[in-house]
Amino acid sequence: MTMIADFLLAAGAFGAAFYCYVLAGRLRRFTTLENGMGGAIAVLSAQVDDMTRLLDQARTAATGSASKLEDLTARAEAAAARLELLVASLHDLPEPAAQAPAPPAEDERRLRFVRRRSGRGDEPVQEAAE
Repeated sequence: MTMIADFLLAAGAFGAAFYCYVLAGRLRRFTTLENGMGGAIAVLSAQVDDMTRLLDQARTAATGSASKLEDLTARAEAAAARLELLVASLHDLPEPAAQAPAPPAEDERRLRFVRRRSGRGDEPVQEAAE
């Protein structure tokens, strides 16, 4: 009986050793940097570093743009206030007196042609008028 127990104990030990050997091989393949999970982790780590660097650059660019936008907004508000003052001061000016339109100068006059039908014929008659 002890021999059977020793045999079963040795078989269990060999089975556990074989199982550990298989797990060690899988773990070795899992952690290789070239084509296993270790390589994927290394690639992802490099991508995280790149994204962190790009995020910092974007943050500094956004901060600069926000400060420029604040400056431009302040300038626009100041210009709007000045324009409001100018428009308000225009209301205080007296209205100009109504002036009759000036007659056109001699060289600005143009001849107009007027068409009239004569009572007798079908041909219209053109006359020059000022």
